[in-house]
Amino acid sequence: MAAPGGHGAIGPFPPDVEDSDDAREEYDRLRRRVLRSMPYGLYVVGSRHGERRNGMTLNWATQLAFEPKLVGIGVERTAFTYELVRDGAVFSLNTIAREDRAIVRKFTKPVDVDPEARTLNGFGFRDGVTGAPILDLAVAYLDCEVRQEVTCGQHALFLGEVVDAAFQRDEETPLLRMEDTRMDYGG
Repeated sequence: MAAPGGHGAIGPFPPDVEDSDDAREEYDRLRRRVLRSMPYGLYVVGSRHGERRNGMTLNWATQLAFEPKLVGIGVERTAFTYELVRDGAVFSLNTIAREDRAIVRKFTKPVDVDPEARTLNGFGFRDGVTGAPILDLAVAYLDCEVRQEVTCGQHALFLGEVVDAAFQRDEETPLLRMEDTRMDYGG
């Protein structure tokens, strides 16, 4: 069984893994299961370049620094969102309530934007300080300006400085995590 993308098992391999395709593939499957077991949040990242906007389900996000306040998001370089974040140099990170888990499936492909109704796939939004879309139903958001892009294999890590942040709902609202869904991305 090939690794995602059909490239076969991906090294490096520890010394105790036999030098055979089967052993490498078995180890690669194990390593992917371990990576998928890491806890992740599940977010909607808003992106914008000019008048083009998008919202995308994302699970690779983390705070990177306290001073300045930096967060990082991992975006596949073939995604429409990658193009918008790269060219627009802004993004928003919207936290989603656990009870709203069904909406993240609506953001797995480029969205239908209705600028007059101010909706992304039927969900209301407003433009943040940076111009990136912020979902009305988000529990909280971080509005960020890109400070750096780092290529990481088939993904890009965007380092964004937080220029605005707020809660839009009760701070105690339970947030959506990858394990709250049947979605599986990683490893």
